[in-house]
Amino acid sequence: MNTMNKTIKVGIVGGTGYTGVELLRILSRHPHAELHAVTSRQEAGLPVSTMFPSLRGQVALSFTDPEKSPLTGCDVVFFATPNAVAMSQAGALVANGTRVIDLSADFRIRDVAEWERWYKAKHASPELVAEAVYGLPEVNRERIRTARVLANPGCYPTAVQLGLLPLVESGAVDVEHLIADAKSGVSGAGRKAEVHILYAEASENFSAYGMAGHRHWPEIRQGLAVAAGRDVGLVFIPHLTPMIRGIFATLYARVNREIDFQKLFEDRYRDEPFVDVMPPGSQPDTRSVRAANLCRLAVHRPQEGSARSDTLVVLSVIDNLVKGAAGQAVQNMNIMFGLPETAGLEHVPVVP
Repeated sequence: MNTMNKTIKVGIVGGTGYTGVELLRILSRHPHAELHAVTSRQEAGLPVSTMFPSLRGQVALSFTDPEKSPLTGCDVVFFATPNAVAMSQAGALVANGTRVIDLSADFRIRDVAEWERWYKAKHASPELVAEAVYGLPEVNRERIRTARVLANPGCYPTAVQLGLLPLVESGAVDVEHLIADAKSGVSGAGRKAEVHILYAEASENFSAYGMAGHRHWPEIRQGLAVAAGRDVGLVFIPHLTPMIRGIFATLYARVNREIDFQKLFEDRYRDEPFVDVMPPGSQPDTRSVRAANLCRLAVHRPQEGSARSDTLVVLSVIDNLVKGAAGQAVQNMNIMFGLPETAGLEHVPVVP
């Protein structure tokens, strides 16, 4: 469907969290989007710009109760809600002709039983899981165009998959022993009051978590297995860092066939508007992508030429709230509605 000359009516369910306000920031300046409804049961009636003064003069809407909100009048609805919310509400919207982009994990994992194991809930819409398209544009662009329900990837899965996909697709590395050592800023935990993300707890501190298993692990393995054409072995360890935004993933793979890995990455992402393969020897940092819908990648071969140089290292950085959430969701919306993929997303990273 080509909507280049049409304004897309957009609804956001759950507009009070960090992902919600990032959607509002991006969509308020989108040349083809009109914010039609923003819901919050707790903040119904409150002007959006009162909660988020950064949006004064940009967003004139007030939050509305989800049950009274005009969501069915929208062309697309984003769910920026906790897990297990979208799965109960998406069906009615889809039946009404509204397309759904879910930023939670409700539709990401194809195996419903596995989803229920990791998320400790009974899935309310397994039939929509079967229909949903996983929204990693660099893999599923053609399927995204016609999707009625889109599962926006998680932040860690975006950084890790983009860094490992060319390797597992090539067959040049041992896919049984992949390692993802990933670090995230505290905004990845959401806008809520929890002890471990209090300033006095998270500042001047660095810690690993989810050692026994993290919910993003099955999502990452699922995507990499599709790319590899077989099951993969992955060790994934996330860490919390004392910064607000950003994910830095250091990825390790054992080489089993020698090829030009720099060229492999450059060729794989040559036409991707939001993946930047950096020159040899580069060391990207999270600041270089802050507030931008961009993944920067660098390929390294430590101790190259030595007898122990069989390990390839890929550095992958994204802003967890943009390419890892809201920005990628808008990128997917652009694809779904036949818009230029970069529309509303040409933000330059913020430094310092």
